[in-house]
Formats: sequence, C-alpha cells, structure tokens
Amino acid sequence: MPKKKVISVEPETPFHTFSVDQVAEHYSTNTLEGLTAEEATSRLKIYGVNELQGNGGVKWYKVLWRQIANALVVILIIATILSFATKDFAEGGVILFIIIMNAGIGFWQEYNAEQTMEALRNMSSPTAKVIRDETRVTIPNNQAVPGDIMIFEDGDVIGADCRLFEVFNLETDEALLTGESLPVQKNLEHIDHAEQALGDRLNMVFASTTVVKGRAKGIVTTTGMKTQIGKIATTLMEVDTNEATPLQKRLNKMAYFIFLAAIILVVIVFGVHKFKYSNEVAIYAISVAIAIIPEGLVAVVTLTMAFGVRRMAEVKAIVRRLSSLESLGAVTNICSDKTGTLTQSRMVAVRMWLPSDGFYRITGTGFIPEGDIFRQGENEGDEFLMQEEQVPTGSGSDHYLRALEAASLCNMAELRRTAHPESNGEWSAIGDPTEIALQVLAYKAGLAKPDLIDQGFKLIAEFPFDSSVKRMSVLYQGPNTEEGPGDYFIFLKGATERVIGCCTYWRDGDIERSLVGEKGTERATFEEMMTEKMDLLAEKGLRVLTLAYRRFDPPPGVDLVHGLDRTHIEADMVFLGLVGIYDPPRAESRPAVLKCYDAGIRVHMLTGDHPSTAAAIAKEVAIIPEDCVVKDNPLIMTARQFDAMSDEDVDRLTELPRVVARCSPNTKVKMIAALHRRNLFATMTGDGVNDSPSLKAANVGIAMGQSGSDVAKQAADIVLTDDNFATIVQAVAEGRRMFANIQKFVQHLMSANAAEIVVLIVGLAFKDDDHNAVFPMSAVQILFLNMVTSSPPAMGLGLEPASETNMHEPPRSATQGLFSFEIIMDTIVYGTIMGGLSFASFLITLFVFNKGRMGHECNRAYSDSCYGVFRARATAYASLTFLILAHAINCRALRDPGWTPKNLATLKYNKMLWISLVVGVLLVFPVIYIPGLNHNVFKHSAISYEWGLVIAATVLFILCAELYKFIKRRTMKPLAIQSNAAMELERMRTYMSQTDSMDVIKQ
Repeated sequence: MPKKKVISVEPETPFHTFSVDQVAEHYSTNTLEGLTAEEATSRLKIYGVNELQGNGGVKWYKVLWRQIANALVVILIIATILSFATKDFAEGGVILFIIIMNAGIGFWQEYNAEQTMEALRNMSSPTAKVIRDETRVTIPNNQAVPGDIMIFEDGDVIGADCRLFEVFNLETDEALLTGESLPVQKNLEHIDHAEQALGDRLNMVFASTTVVKGRAKGIVTTTGMKTQIGKIATTLMEVDTNEATPLQKRLNKMAYFIFLAAIILVVIVFGVHKFKYSNEVAIYAISVAIAIIPEGLVAVVTLTMAFGVRRMAEVKAIVRRLSSLESLGAVTNICSDKTGTLTQSRMVAVRMWLPSDGFYRITGTGFIPEGDIFRQGENEGDEFLMQEEQVPTGSGSDHYLRALEAASLCNMAELRRTAHPESNGEWSAIGDPTEIALQVLAYKAGLAKPDLIDQGFKLIAEFPFDSSVKRMSVLYQGPNTEEGPGDYFIFLKGATERVIGCCTYWRDGDIERSLVGEKGTERATFEEMMTEKMDLLAEKGLRVLTLAYRRFDPPPGVDLVHGLDRTHIEADMVFLGLVGIYDPPRAESRPAVLKCYDAGIRVHMLTGDHPSTAAAIAKEVAIIPEDCVVKDNPLIMTARQFDAMSDEDVDRLTELPRVVARCSPNTKVKMIAALHRRNLFATMTGDGVNDSPSLKAANVGIAMGQSGSDVAKQAADIVLTDDNFATIVQAVAEGRRMFANIQKFVQHLMSANAAEIVVLIVGLAFKDDDHNAVFPMSAVQILFLNMVTSSPPAMGLGLEPASETNMHEPPRSATQGLFSFEIIMDTIVYGTIMGGLSFASFLITLFVFNKGRMGHECNRAYSDSCYGVFRARATAYASLTFLILAHAINCRALRDPGWTPKNLATLKYNKMLWISLVVGVLLVFPVIYIPGLNHNVFKHSAISYEWGLVIAATVLFILCAELYKFIKRRTMKPLAIQSNAAMELERMRTYMSQTDSMDVIKQ
C-alpha cells in the first residue's frame, strides 16, 4: 500500500477516541514494521525533536558574567584604575588587556564545557525502544516522532504520548499529571468522549509517566511540547549539573584563604611604608595581591573537568553528576552484576534435563534458530556424544513437548527475520536475553510461539517477572476441539528454588507424581535428585531455569484478565524440567578484574543466578580463585544466607563475600551498607527499577545504558552505554588520572605564586634614593607570569596521560582533600627554591654587576639611574619564567625523577604541555628586547651576560628538585602498592582455609 502524506497534528486531536487502525492510518504507519529510518528522519524535520522547551540550554551571558564577577577581576580593575590615575597608561593598558584576555579565555573554556555537559545531558536522558525497519532499536528519546511504534516495559519512563494497541498487565504511575497516587491499569477499550478526563483515557499512555508493571506497545501520537506534560511545561528528567562538586567546594574554600592572605600581604606592604599612601605603594600592594592569586586556576579546572567528561564519554561512560567523576578515584570496592556486565549477554540454551528423559544437548548459537537437539539420557557430558540420539523437529515425548510449550509460551521475546533488502534476511530478537534463548530453543524444536498461537493457543493473563519472586507465569487457553473450547493451562518459569516451592507434582513421562505423599519424604527425595542435576549444569557455568505447568479450571464468575490472584495461580504446579543457558564471559572481563586487584580494588559479583553458576563465571573472570569450592566457602554466599545475618554478624566476617548468588535488590543495599560500615568506598551497578535504592546508596551508582530501565538511569551517577564491566575499570582509571592531574596543576600554579610572593616580600627591604621600596618585579611582569607563562603549562598538566602507576596505587582516601600534606609541603619547598633563585639573580645583577645603585623613581619610569634596577628586573623575570616552565616538567610526577630521558620522551604524548613550554620560552625574548615594550610596559631592560645567571638558576633548581624528590622517595611511604592480582588470589585462598567466617555464616 503506498504511503500517505503525513498530516500535521493539532495539539488537541482526541486520539483516545480513535481506533488503532485510525491512528495507524492517520500517521501512515504499520504496527508490525514501524517507520523506516528515512521516514523517521523526515518526520523529525516536520515535528521537531521530542523534548521540552524552557530550560534554555547554555546562557552565554551568564557564563560571561561568572568570568567578571569575582575577586580577581575586582583587584585587577582597581590596579587598572590606579595605573590610569597615575598616568601610567602603558601599565594600565596591559592590565586591562589581561582582564579582557582572562575573561575571554575563561568564557571560551567554560562555555565549551557547558555545551559539552549539555550534550552529555542529552546523551544521558532516557532512551526509547521503537520498531523501525521491522527491527527493534533503542534511540535517544528526543528522536522519537509521531507514528513511531514504541515499546514499554516495567520501569520505563514513557517518552511520548501514545495510543496503545498491545497491552499485557500494564499499569502506569500518572501522579505527575493527574495527582492520582495509585497506578492506573491500562486497556485497549474504545473511548467515545473527546473530553474524557486525562486519568480515564485508559487506552493512552503519556510522556514522563512511569511503567509500574507489565508491558505494552503503542503508536506515538504527540511529541515534545504537544504532549500532555509539555502543556504544563515541566519534566521528570532534568539532570542537575549546576551543583557544586566536592572539588569546586574545596577550590572555593581555597579562594577565601587566598583572598584573606592577599589582604594580609597588602597590609604588610603598607605597614613597611608606615602606612603612607602613594601611587607607587598602592601599585606595589596590588602587585603583591595579584601575585598570590592563581588567575588561571578556574580556567584550568574547567578545562580539566570538561576533558575528563569527554574522555569518559569516549570510553562509553556518560557522567550524569560531576561529583562522581571525582569520586571514582577513591573507589575501593566494585559490586557488579553478572549478566551483560561481566558476560556477553548473548545467551543460548545448550542443555535441558527432564526427569523421565534425562539430559538433552542443543546446538547452535546466537539468535539464529538453527540447530539440533540430541537426547543424551542420564549420560550427560561431551564424552557421551556417540551414545546420543537426535530428536526430529516437532516430535519427541509428550513430556518433552509440554516442556518446550512452556518455554515458548511463558515468554515475551520475539524472533523476527528482517525483510529489509539490505539485511539479507538476518534474524533479530526483541526481549530479555534469557527469554530469547528459550524462544530460540522452542524454534529449534518446532514449537515457535507464533506457530502455537496459530494453532489456537490464546494468551488470557500474564504475571510478569518480578525480581522479588524471581518467576513469571502466564494463563493460556488451548486450541478449541470438536468437544468445545480448549483447556486452560498455566505455564511457569523462573529460578529453581522459587519454582519448586510452587510445585506439588513432578512430571515423570506421562505420569504426574505427587510431591506430597504418605511417606512425607517424596519432596525431599525428588529435590535431592533435581539438585544433583542442577548442580551438574551450574558447575558448567550454565544459568539454570525451571519450567512448570498445570491445567486450570476457571472459577465461575471470575474475570480471567484482571480478577486472578497470582499466589493462587502459581500454586499446585507440576515440575517439568530444567534448562541450562550459557552466557559466555566477555573477553575483557578477566583482564579488567585483574587490573582492579593491581589497583587495590576488590570486586564483588551480585547476581540472581544459582551459586554454582555464579561461582563458575566468577572463576573464569578471576573474581575468586579457580580451585575454590562452592560448598562451605565464605567467599560464596546466597542472598538467603547473607540477608539472614545481622549487621553485627556481617561485621564479624573477616571479609565480605565476593560472590552473592540469588541476589535481590535488598541484598545489594545491605552489601553497600556493610561496605560503608567498614569505611570503604563502593560503586554499584544496576539495571532494574528495584535497583534504584542501591544505586543511590552507593558512593557511585552505575546504571546500564542498554539493558537498564530509565528509573535506574535517573538514580545513577554514571550510565554505561555498553553495559561492560571493563568500562567501569576504565572509568575508575580516568577518575584517578583526573584527580592526580588536578593536584599537579594546582601545585604548579601555587608554587609559582609562592615564588612571586617570596621575591616581592623580600624586595620590600631594598630602598631607592628617595627611601621608597624598589620593586624586584613590576605588576605587568607578575600578570604576564601568571597568565601567559604559568597558566598554559598548567592546562597541559591537566591533560597529562595517566602515569604508569595510576592503576598500581591504592585508592586515595575519600576524605583526602585536594591539598594533602605532601602537596602543601611541595608547594612551600618549590616556591621557596624558585623565589630564592629568582631573587638571587636580581641581587647578583644589581649588587655585583651594577654596584647596588637603586636609582630614582625606578618603579615609575626608566632613567639612567635605573640602569641596574631595570637589568636586574629582567634577569629575575627571565629566571622565574624558566623556573616556572622547568617546574611544569617537574610536576608531572610527585616523586619520580622528572628529567630522565624516559620521562622527557613521554612529553610528545602531551601536545598542550610541550607547545606551552616552547611558546613560554620564546615569549621571553620579545618581552625583554622589544624597545618601548620593555622599558615602558614591563619596566625592565635588555640583558646580555645575565643569561648566565638565568641558566645557572634553572640548572640549580633542577638539581634541588631532583634531590628533594630523592629524599621523599627514601623517607616517605611508597605510593605504589606492593601487591598484584596473584597475591590477591592467594590471599583469598588463605582466607578460605580459615573457619572463623564460615562459623559465623553457619550460626
């Protein structure tokens, strides 16, 4: 059928009164195939992006105001006014230029950073699952358009207003729109009244409401500001990126201390001059105040944070809260899910066990429903391949066929062969990976769900999978017969211990044997047999699911769709068998776990799988040693064991379990609380709605971008776009790199400021012929050193690659501030050495080469009497310039030698740093030698033989710095930890051999 022209939609079109066919025709869409990618792109241009307006994005004038409204600029403006007032137009012009340049650089960097965060905020906003080109795809929610076929599942935040056409137990929370606190149960019934109240439009779902239960599909009717939520101009999905991070708070405190110190230094300058005001004294006081304030600090921090966020996005980790970027470097424990995070989430059913038939082996991989099924009997294992027999498609014992009916029908996954010409008929799947594996198995057996539906099976009711009960059930009516309507069947699947508790019978061929017999031992005997088979599967690393069914006689007068009680439905079930599903570990998981051990980070696996399955995968990825046993092992616990322990009992454990099987959301919260009581810093992964409490409780909550619900993503600090454990480790490494770099450039900037203060304060002791202080450096020199010489290398230090020991050092303490004792000590030592060497150059030039002539009014202008002072100033300025640039190389490592050939060779990997060093050296020469610029602006003169002093000062500084680092290496505790993965695994083996913790668990 040819596509109709898309009709523009008015905001008040009453789609709830339209039939599904009318809506589909209205938008020229197909409920099975969805829109094509080309059509969706075209409609996006017509309807615009699906987002609410009003947040305004990044305001350039607010960013610009932040550059101007700060203490630094106020001081510089005062200096400018004083310069112009004293008719020193050259100096005033330079300071004014510095103000404009500082504001310009800060504005450019912060505006770009804000735009980056705005883009990342869009990336971290909820996604939408739609059908396009006959394939289910996940798109950014703002790319949804009217006519899209949207899929909703438990925990999703609905991305647009939609007319429903397929519903299974769907309930939504619409309190945001209607104020109704209870979930609203949706249906497909037609509504006649266009003015129907919003809360009664049960065949519609609305943007920004949340799916509480069930699943559904709908046709997008309105997007953006035309949705119901758009009409009231609000959203649930805003991310606060304006919060002050811990780093920003620490920098704010530092700014207050620096401002206070600047005031004290100004008082000292005036005190030395007996508080007699003059323009020269005022300018000198302002110069001292300027010297102590690191003008480039805010710009460097902004650049480093923006770069860190971008780097994280490149490794597929979207930062939703900047504070988490800083926190990652302090992580001591990672609590990770298994499925899809440590494993590939490409599940395939490879084994099956039925009590009457024994084991079955299934071949084939992936979504392609191609493969064979072989019956092995009780001889399970690859060594018995010669004794197995192939089961023809569509045949087998009645027990076998009933079990596969359960796998096929108690299943919401869909398999499709794409008809798109470019896809070559490839198979695609929609749904949970576990259910997809079961559906592929049913296809291989010739019992595909669509075929069973065509035969007459009709879905009546569904009780979806719930993490609290770990099972799912459906009610079907079988095909009609000549005698009348078909029988009703209940099919159940889930975790073995949760399903077996619902069973009172087990299927033995064509016989249903009771588990509640006269002897009272029938259940125990059967469960012992079943557990033995389940352990055989689990020890191979297979995830084991249990299938059950029963016939159902509907009670008279009961609404079978909405009036059934789940507890009653899932009682008196008949056990059918076990299915073993394999989900291979990701290739990068084991190296990532080993890297965590090298970094002093411990890894915990919290999974819903059977203990043996969890342990098998944990061994493969090195979370536990390969030779450890599952039984009576304090490193491996079930959620039932862990949850049964009191907080006191948990705290008595020498070590918390590395593997927790059959884990529930509450178990995750308890694990985080236990880690916090040990003063450990934990990150937790999660994907479900019920994971939100643990994600919020963790120091860093990490949600899965592909499999995670929107509710989980909103609760998380970081969202992984690839659901990969290795990405978490990369994020931790990036967090460590960023914090280390911030310490490097803060030390560099503050050391330079300390050196300037040393020069200026000591210089107060020297008077000219008029008994005025002689400035060892002019205000313009100080500003030039701070803004042009010091800031660019500091930016380069902020972009430093991670050091070789980055992931071989212990996690920093979460309470450790930016200024550790070592950083403060380094700042004082390096600042004193640089300031002392620079002032020594000034003194030697003035007193040795120029006989100590102080001149007359040398702070104001050049004269013949100021010849020596001006040359001394140039020498001090050149010396401090070279020292600051040399110190940038020195700051690349806190303790390791900075001037080794190996370290210097790595400069090529930091283009920003080496370019800033080269430019910094080259700029010294025009500043010193250009006539007019040197005398009138910088207040110094050209030099010649004094370059020997500059070179000597630089060499002496390098020698002193290397000696200081050598002393630190000998006297201070090593930064790198003396442990590795092998030592950590051996430590776990030692712990397993101890009985104390196991006694606590058993008690």
